[in-house]
Order: sequence, then structure tokens, then C-alpha cells
Amino acid sequence: MNLPQKLSASRLLGIIVVVLLVMTAIAISSTVVALDALSGARGRTIDQVEPAGRHVDEINRALLDQETGVRGFVLTGQDAFLTPYLDGQKAEADAARSVRDLVGDVNGRVSRIEQLADQWRSEYATPTIAAARSSTTPGAEGGIERGKVLFDQLRAEIGALGIDIGGLARQARADLDHAASVVLWLVIGMGVLLVAVIGGLSLLLHRLLIAPLAELADHTRQVASGDFEHEIDADGPRETVQLGQDVDAMRRRIVQELATLDAAKTELQRSNSELEQFAYVASHDLQEPLRKVASFCQLLQRRYGGQLDERADQYIDFAVDGAKRMQGLINDLLAFSRVGRMTREQTLIDLNEVVRQVVDSFSDRIEETRALVVAEELPSVRGEATLLSAVFQNLISNALKFRGSSDPVINIEAERDGELWKFSVHDNGIGIEPEYADRIFVIFQRLHPKDAYPGTGIGLAMCRKIVEYHGGTIWLKTDVDSGTSFEFTLPVAPELVAQPEEAHV
Repeated sequence: MNLPQKLSASRLLGIIVVVLLVMTAIAISSTVVALDALSGARGRTIDQVEPAGRHVDEINRALLDQETGVRGFVLTGQDAFLTPYLDGQKAEADAARSVRDLVGDVNGRVSRIEQLADQWRSEYATPTIAAARSSTTPGAEGGIERGKVLFDQLRAEIGALGIDIGGLARQARADLDHAASVVLWLVIGMGVLLVAVIGGLSLLLHRLLIAPLAELADHTRQVASGDFEHEIDADGPRETVQLGQDVDAMRRRIVQELATLDAAKTELQRSNSELEQFAYVASHDLQEPLRKVASFCQLLQRRYGGQLDERADQYIDFAVDGAKRMQGLINDLLAFSRVGRMTREQTLIDLNEVVRQVVDSFSDRIEETRALVVAEELPSVRGEATLLSAVFQNLISNALKFRGSSDPVINIEAERDGELWKFSVHDNGIGIEPEYADRIFVIFQRLHPKDAYPGTGIGLAMCRKIVEYHGGTIWLKTDVDSGTSFEFTLPVAPELVAQPEEAHV
């Protein structure tokens, strides 16, 4: 294991590929040789031995035709009966030549048959035909007997040649069977060897590549699950070891960054706590002196209004207006700082009732602006009613405040999205440019002069803080044709999560 581990994964894969290629080449070469032998044996059987046996039968028929032609001519004296004799000689010569071309002389029997055939014709057939033409007695008794002996010898040689060719056929079939058996066992052997090699290479790959990677993955998952102190010690090929070292270096860097983040988080929490405490204390403690300032400014305005010069009356008006605006800012700041600090038990809230109460509170302004508020069926969520009421109150108030030339139309909708409800509050007002989508949620940020549209600039910041306190998010939808559309999410109540999703339009 140590030696392969010093190699790279590419080198290991290269060695495995070379081994597979060599074995494949050997298998292909052996198979080609065996198939060539099988093809040769098959060709000898089908293309040589079997045709040679048929040509032996043709030689036998040709000699019989010759013997029949001579006998017919002797009996009738007609030349027409010599046609089988003449054709038989040609057929005999062609067949003998074909046998010799296919299987050779076969123990000299083809030559012996040709010699006996020539001897039979010269010693019997030719004299007998000549005697028949001269109308003499067709050969002596000794000539006929000699012809019979020679023809019997021919028949015997032809039979022996057939037996010899039959032996060649049996040998060819045996060779064919042997070649087929060799191919079969070669294929079986190669298949078994291939299975063994693939199995061995699979085990080798698993041991050298997959197992180290799986071990590294286990270490990585353990770190990813939160155990950042777990050291990663990778084993295996060079690339796996290097990857393990890189992952462990990343783990150590994460540990360092987490330590830094923990310290920064602690400091940020302390700073936020101090800021929230300061905002709460400041806004609370400023209430009493500010009320005195506002009260005395109003007393000055009521008692001495019109008794001083015009500029003095203007100064008093400025002081009263500033005190009132300061009271509004402090009240809003106090409400903002209380979100999340003064927690109450969260209950299941029917948002239909919440929106109805908010709309009722704006009844005078709605009647004044001839506004139309359309709220479809809204779900029930778990939270603090006063806070969620403030979200709808701010969004509806903004829709009424930043209205356009037409009568305001406000649509409130909700739809289920997995384990969240997505709410939409859309109006046909003057709208908000997309580049201000993030700025509008910052506390005290205003897009318009206070003379044009009154307010403290804390409403949307309050909405975001309340929505995030309830586990959701809020944003400005920027891809609307006209008006303003705010969307925010709230978690589905735990007791309602298992219920089927319903779309709210």
C-alpha cells in the first residue's frame, strides 16, 4: 500500500489502463488466432473435402457412362451410343483434376485411377469399338475378360479413394470440432479472466482511490457538521493527500475566522445592546423635558399670540412645530427601540381582523381621499398582534399618504409558499424608484421633503424590524408597472404547517 500511495492518481490510473490494454490485446490476438483456425478447418471441410467426395462420385459415374456407351455401341452399332463414352472421358478428366486440386493425389489413388482408366480404354474399349465398326466379332473372350478385370480394378480404386476422402472428411470435422472447442474455451477463459481482472481492479481502485476519498469525505462532513476542531488526516494517492491538506488548512482558517467572528459578534451584541438601551433611555427620559418645552411654547402661543410683532409670532410657531415634531420623533424612536425588547407571548392571530381594525382606524382618511382597500382572505399566523398591526398600519398609511392623482386603491393579498406566507400590499400611488429599494428601510431615511409629505421616516424601518422579529423578510418589489408594491413573509403557524397549501389571491 505504501508504494502505490506515493504515486499520483493519474499514474495509478495510467498503470491500470495499460494493464487493461495489454490484456485486451492478448485476448483479441488469441481470439483472432483461434477464429482463424476455426475458419480454416471449416473451409477445408466445406470447400475442399466435401466437394472432393462429390467429384469422386462424378468419376465413378463418368466411367459407368463410358462402359455403358461401349456396350450400347457394340449391341447397336449406332454412333449415338458413343456419346456417353466420349462425354464420360471429359467428365472423368475434369473430375479427377478437381479432386487433385482440392485434396491432392490422395495416396496416389487419383493417378492410379487415371492409369487404370487409360489402360481400360486402350486394352478394351478402343479395340471393342473398332471391331464393332468393322462388323467383326467384338473382341475375343480374353479381351472381354481383360476389360472386366480392369474395370473392377477401377471400381475398387474409386471405392478406396472414396474411403480415403471420407477419412479426410472425418479428420476435417475433428479439426473443426477441435477449433470450435478451442474458441469456446478461449472465450470462457477470457470471460472468467476479464471478470477476475475487473473485480481485482475494482478492489484495487476502491482501496487506492475510493476508500481514501470516502474517508476524506467523512472527515469533511464531520467538520461541516460543526466539529471544526476535528483534524483531517487524508491517506491515499498524492492528489487525495494534497486535497486533505488543503481542506485541513481551510478548516484551520475557518477556526481562526470563527474565533474572530465570535469576538466581533460579542462586541457587536454588546454595542447593539448599549445602543438599544441608550435609544430607550434617551427617548424615555426626553419625554418629560420635551413635554415642558412643548407646553410652555403652546402657552406662549395662546397667551401672547398677536400681542407681539409678526416675527415673534413666527418664532413661537417654529418653536411649537419643532417641539411637536420632536415629540413625534421621540415617540417613534421609543416604539422602535421597544420592538424585540418587551416581548410578549405570541398567539395565533387572525390577520383578517387585524387589517379590518387598521382600516377602521383610517376610516376618516379613507373617506377623505375616497380610497378603496381590498383585502382578500388572509391567513392566521403566530405573533404579537400589536406589532403586526403596526406593519399593516404603516404600509396602508404610506399608501394613503403617497397617493397619485387618482383615487387610492390598495390591494392586500397573501399566498402560501412552502412553510412561509408571502404577503403583498400594492397601491396605485406615486411609486418608489428601484435604486431606493434598500434605503427606504433605514431609520429616519426620507425620499421627500417633510413639507411635501409629513412623517419621521421611521415607519418602514419599524416594519422591517417587526417582520424580521417574527422570522420573515420584507422588500420592495421593483418590477411593477406603476404604484408601489411591498412584499413580506411570515412563517406558517406550526400547528398549520401540516395542512395543505392554499393560494390566496
